[in-house]
Amino acid sequence: MKTETFKTINPTNGKTLETYQYMSDSEIENTIQKSHNAFKEWRLKSFDERGEIIQSIGVELKNQKSELAQLMTDEMGKLLKQSHQEVKLCAAICDYCASTAAKNLKEEKRQLSNGGTGLITYAPIGIIYGIQPWNYPSYQVIRYAITNLMAGNSVLLKHAGNVTGTAKKLEAIFKAAGLPDGLFSVLVINHDQSDTIIEHKLVRGVTLTGSPNAGKVIGKKAGEHLKKTVLELGSNDAYIILEDADLELAVKKSVQGRIYNNGETCIAAKRFIAVEAVYNQFKDAFVKAMSQLKLGNPNDENTELGPMAREDLREKIHKQVTESVEKGAEILCGGKPEDGEGYFYPATVLGNVKPGQPAYSDELFGPVASLIKAKDEEDAMRIANDSRFGLGGGIFSKDVSRATKLANLHFDTGMVFINSFGLAEPNMPFGGVKDSGYGREHGGFGMREFVNVKSILISNE
Repeated sequence: MKTETFKTINPTNGKTLETYQYMSDSEIENTIQKSHNAFKEWRLKSFDERGEIIQSIGVELKNQKSELAQLMTDEMGKLLKQSHQEVKLCAAICDYCASTAAKNLKEEKRQLSNGGTGLITYAPIGIIYGIQPWNYPSYQVIRYAITNLMAGNSVLLKHAGNVTGTAKKLEAIFKAAGLPDGLFSVLVINHDQSDTIIEHKLVRGVTLTGSPNAGKVIGKKAGEHLKKTVLELGSNDAYIILEDADLELAVKKSVQGRIYNNGETCIAAKRFIAVEAVYNQFKDAFVKAMSQLKLGNPNDENTELGPMAREDLREKIHKQVTESVEKGAEILCGGKPEDGEGYFYPATVLGNVKPGQPAYSDELFGPVASLIKAKDEEDAMRIANDSRFGLGGGIFSKDVSRATKLANLHFDTGMVFINSFGLAEPNMPFGGVKDSGYGREHGGFGMREFVNVKSILISNE
């Protein structure tokens, strides 16, 4: 039987980068068995022993930063300077996890009602299977892999096909840093093969970053086999511009929040809700700034917006723009795919965005912004929460204490950014609610997602 192959494509020029073969079923089974055997030894290592290797991974990421960053840009089109930033974040995650695992997973003692002693431990459970997307090819992997390795688990990775080179590069970096064989394994597999991984008796947990539809499928399959899951899904994050906002700052951060990573970010700023008092001022400045962005080769230091990662993704977002316009939205700038080689789409702003349009209700995974007018603060918050998603959001206001109160009491999302836009911090929890998924990563919370919270009750009688 002929082995199925696929190609990775450079979105900047549409040319083939590499051709890969899917693994055979026997190769997959051998990889799982090797992962389980590696786990049985790794789980007994101390936090110091694990941490030493995890910190070495961080060092090796920095040592190979230039090569890894260039590979990410070649495979999915992100600005090269942002690829370098991504590698830096990955190294920081390694350092954070290595230095905090002992505290986050420390045994706890409690007094029992019979006078005995209760001991709570956080024991690793085994193989954790990660299904990861292409938009942050290294970060998405590091985010779950390093956390679970520090907790004592072993890790399998199914990466998005178009960033297979990055997946393999990370595997080589982990090995070069001294991680024992079998603890981190890349599976080059198709969707049917992926289902068998979820079903496998040695796989104890599944984590997915992807679309809500993918989350429903994976959550159902894992649930049928009683496997714990963490799902980090899509969103259409709302950023509110209040009457007392610093408009210059709001425009600057809104543009950055919309086009960072070429707009292909789950927690990107996507809907911009300005109260009526400042709507026109914000609109004029925002549209002007978006229309002036330099679209071009992501390797060029002066480029502000690179290509979309795949041709089908560009087609999808243009279809969403077109459908929104057909249902009443207006194009304030951009809105047409670029001619020539590569999968370029210009920074776009849609006005007159209303319920029923994709620009209002769906996730726009690319450099397209939805601009919405609200009557006042209360109306703005209503619109922000009028979404099936709940990952992140933002508030622009000079009254930070009031904005903080609004974020705490009224924003129905997992994260809220005040006078800035969403970027991950290793020491802060990352995750959402509603159709944006469940579970948390980062901030120590991710270390407790895939461990056995074990009670040991010691009687003094």
